[in-house]
Amino acid sequence: MATSVKTIALCGIDGQIVDVQIHIGTGLVAFNIVGLPDGAVRESKERIRAAFSSLGFSLPAKRITVNLAPADLAKVGSHYDLPIAVGILSALGAVPESVLQDALFMGELSLDGCLTPTAGVLPASIAAHTHGLKSIFCPKANAKEAAWADIQAFGVTDLKTLMGHFKGDSALTPEAATLIEEDSSNRLDFADVKGQKQARRAAEIAAAGGHNMLMCGPPGAGKSMIAKRIPSILPPLNSKEALEATMLYSVSGLLGKEGLVKQRPFREPHHSTSHVAMSGGGHKAKPGEMSLAHNGVLFLDELPEFQRQVLETLRQPIETGHITVARANAHVQYPARFQLIAAMNPSPCGYLGHPHIPCTSTPQQIQKYRAKISGPLLDRMDLYIELPVLCAQELTSQEKSESSAEILQRVLKARALQEARYKGKASCNAAAPDDLLQQHTQLCPKGEDMMKRAIEKFHLSGRGYFRTLRLARSIADLDASGTILPQHIAEALSYRYQPYKG
Repeated sequence: MATSVKTIALCGIDGQIVDVQIHIGTGLVAFNIVGLPDGAVRESKERIRAAFSSLGFSLPAKRITVNLAPADLAKVGSHYDLPIAVGILSALGAVPESVLQDALFMGELSLDGCLTPTAGVLPASIAAHTHGLKSIFCPKANAKEAAWADIQAFGVTDLKTLMGHFKGDSALTPEAATLIEEDSSNRLDFADVKGQKQARRAAEIAAAGGHNMLMCGPPGAGKSMIAKRIPSILPPLNSKEALEATMLYSVSGLLGKEGLVKQRPFREPHHSTSHVAMSGGGHKAKPGEMSLAHNGVLFLDELPEFQRQVLETLRQPIETGHITVARANAHVQYPARFQLIAAMNPSPCGYLGHPHIPCTSTPQQIQKYRAKISGPLLDRMDLYIELPVLCAQELTSQEKSESSAEILQRVLKARALQEARYKGKASCNAAAPDDLLQQHTQLCPKGEDMMKRAIEKFHLSGRGYFRTLRLARSIADLDASGTILPQHIAEALSYRYQPYKG
């Protein structure tokens, strides 16, 4: 007779229930695991053997067969240790089989029988709740994230404690989901940014509508400084956004002790990052930087220095809000609705247009440098802003600029208008589909004429037209204007990228 224990197989952030079937019978002494296990799963028998020995148990001198069903689904990861161990204990009569019916188990065992943290507990907990299971047993360090799935989440420190819980000697207490308040004490503030009023205005518009922004300026102009402060003027994550971000960080094994992501992600990969690290993949098809920036900011400093292949992977997720990672052994889809903020120098040497330092780059070098960023990618940048060199008076001024808290209040009012306008169909103007945007966008007669002239003068593509319209809509929202006026369109057009002509 076989004993069955439930666990999970993760495919991206989706989970599929796996039956861990244990059979202990006569025959040659062996411990076999079948059902497409990977190397980490096959090695679990050695960890289980050592963990049992540390507890004073020994595996029976019989033929132990572990089947991971469905057998045609690849099983990856070390979290199969706990369900296999519990199944063996149940088959030996040490754990009542009745307590296993409505529970899901996952966790990696150390050689002394303790459970170590494992990735993907939150998606597993959500899958367990979806399939009608009532509880999940996981490592103590992961119990907080598991509790967010509206299911009884029991944090287990070691096998001995778990056996005591099943026997009734020492009952485990379910973990409670606690709301972690966002800590803004160490957050960077726009009050520290000196000068650059136009760039600050552009950052406010980008935050108000969720728009992509490209900053160009000489070294030390404040590009990185502004980019790193944009999260401080973004609205806080709502419950749905926080859960999505937490699931991605849980699968990646990057989740903190709090068990929930409460601050908008801010990812700034180095320009040497590979396209696999950016888009996701590898042996286990983990989320890449684009997915880890979901519902947050992806900051690419020194944009032209990134590999062309890396930059081109950004194009599709910017439009769709998700990325499909297709590999030989995996085919998964991850959400990737991020706000792209990028920075670059005006020339390879960085000093093109500098009032005091001469530029040493030739027109051909500048053209080649800027050509590293393709036209389709530039067409997806809603705001292009050039930062000038700060003068001595601005640098030495002791006067504080407008704080992030003051800017945030205007951004929140603009976002509230967008939420009321789209009624849950889009989170902001940048995420609104073209038809939804047109349905809720009103241009005054002068504005319509200005937009038509702009299409002809700037040769706007269909994407360029709608991105300009979205940007003008966000500027109008900051002014609390229901109608897009000519001044809103004019400001939106002023942020269009103008190609370098040598």
